[in-house]
Amino acid sequence: MNTLFSLAGKVALVTGSSRGLGLAMATGLAEAGATVILNAPDAEALVAPVAALRAAGHQADAAAFDVTDIPTMQAAIQAAAARHGHLDILMANAGTHGAAKIGEWTEADWDRVLDCNLKGAFFAAQEAATLMIAQGTGGRIILTGSMTGTRGRPTIHGYAASKGAVGSIARTLANELGPHGITVNALAPGYFETELTTILRRDTEFVARMSARIPLRRWGQPQDLAGIAVFLASAAGAYITGQELYVDGGLATAI
Repeated sequence: MNTLFSLAGKVALVTGSSRGLGLAMATGLAEAGATVILNAPDAEALVAPVAALRAAGHQADAAAFDVTDIPTMQAAIQAAAARHGHLDILMANAGTHGAAKIGEWTEADWDRVLDCNLKGAFFAAQEAATLMIAQGTGGRIILTGSMTGTRGRPTIHGYAASKGAVGSIARTLANELGPHGITVNALAPGYFETELTTILRRDTEFVARMSARIPLRRWGQPQDLAGIAVFLASAAGAYITGQELYVDGGLATAI
């Protein structure tokens, strides 16, 4: 079983991984034996998490780029793969949020959210897939969606649209890349305690209402995503592709 879940010798790039869900998933991959490349737009934000992983005995590197700057991102992915000799796993996790009443959304707001959550994820996957196909050794692409991509909530129109599309992209890419031995899946987290949800969690009434609806009766912690990330990236998940897996404490099942 240790071999089944081992990522020894694998190289994984995780976008949006200086903190929160991305860092938790990257840490899980590192603990399973992968060399992990952390990403954020600001190089300074990567210094501490990379150092912490190395201090814990893991192989870690940094690649600073903004996923909304497509040419720079794709050049950085190529450089990271060249630096380590190959790229086996991409976790396209970088994301941003936006919430406003329907009449208050602007075109700039919409573009900001979709450029990061959807466009950035697709073109990161495109570059990773191109490298993996050239390597000829298969690979894993894991996209971060959200349960809100298929479950409605007021005001988060652009965010929900972008995350719903991430699941669709996972299904189309899975069909195209399967013959190359590349699996593509999406994770759909529910409500997690992260920096991104800080403002949302200030609404104590909302937190209590959501917690009461979640069958496990709690919000997720970032480390709750580490295991599923390792599973999908490892040999244990080799026959799973084109899926959108909910990691939400059961909230999507609640009526």
